[in-house]
Amino acid sequence: MPLTMTKAGDTVTIRKITGKDEVRQHLAELGFVVGETVTVVNEISGNLILQVKEARIALDKTLAMRIIVA
Repeated sequence: MPLTMTKAGDTVTIRKITGKDEVRQHLAELGFVVGETVTVVNEISGNLILQVKEARIALDKTLAMRIIVA
């Protein structure tokens, strides 16, 4: 399921990242890589605040839709 379908407080594992090479590279630079766990801190009108490794990162819903989690 896409990351946008998770709720605040959920901890999920990234299974796949879709999109163009530039988008995948940008997300990888932010710490979104396959196998990494992500915790949803908050969700505001589809946009997400996420805890990845030691950082909190805000993603808009278009980028979050490209991250497939389980």
